[in-house]
Amino acid sequence: MGTGHQHGHSTSNKRALTLALALTGSFVIIEVVAGIWTSSLALISDAAHMLTDTAGLAIALAAIKIGERPADSRRTFGYQRFEILAAAFNAVLLFAVAAYILVEGYQRLLNPQVVQSLPMMAVAAIGLVVNLLSMQLLNSGKDSSLNVKGAYLEVWSDMLGSIAVIFAAIVIWITGWVWVDALVAIGIGLWVLPRTWQLFKETINVLLEGVPDGIDLEAIARAMKEIPGVVDLHDLHIWALTSDAPSLSLHFVIKPGADANAIRTVAAKRLETDFHISHSTIQTESTDCRIGRDDHGLHSHLLRSGERDSSL
Repeated sequence: MGTGHQHGHSTSNKRALTLALALTGSFVIIEVVAGIWTSSLALISDAAHMLTDTAGLAIALAAIKIGERPADSRRTFGYQRFEILAAAFNAVLLFAVAAYILVEGYQRLLNPQVVQSLPMMAVAAIGLVVNLLSMQLLNSGKDSSLNVKGAYLEVWSDMLGSIAVIFAAIVIWITGWVWVDALVAIGIGLWVLPRTWQLFKETINVLLEGVPDGIDLEAIARAMKEIPGVVDLHDLHIWALTSDAPSLSLHFVIKPGADANAIRTVAAKRLETDFHISHSTIQTESTDCRIGRDDHGLHSHLLRSGERDSSL
């Protein structure tokens, strides 16, 4: 269930990433050359961000294409989890770039270099336009995909970098304070770090199969216990295969004579309509199966026919 919805997201995200990649990729060489030519660390830091943008967008696009591969006998969930690996890699790239900028910025503060402010300003202004266009392309998909969110954050941080570089160029042009170039570069690095850390935490949470952000485990447990015929529930697990595909499994202990199929149907429908969880595996049992588990946590009793696992 929910396959069509995910496919629509994938198609639109792929189109947005392709266009954004074309924009950033066509500009990155210009900015790298201009940063070296003007001796501006702020511009070089912006160029480095643009370079990671290009790599990050390419990785994000590749992740979507790989994720579209069908499941097989070795990977029964398919390749959708590759999206999360790509997002984590993007976060690591951002950490590396921020570290470089901070170290180089400190060295430039100690030994300021002559900066050509007007070319620096012109290139940064063009970069700002490119970043704004890329952000607009990625905006619609950033809340539904950690992969796209990672790419969006990279472009967003680079947009801030372009603004900061323009500001630094104006100050240097008016005052001649070349140390402003290094100070602005350090500010860019410090600004990026908290957002990168947040992205990294989100990807690690998915990889550890933690409860996805925005899902209230206790609220779901209460709603499930309210279903007529349910005595108790246990082994409630909620995780996400990828950022927009939450899954759930649970065991119901039901009243004697209760309609197990009806309970599972009601539960699955409530999970989908109230909590937007369309992938659920629900087991019903007349007695708590945990009572019969041995020291290894395995079932040591048999459920009666019709009371085994049911996937909806």
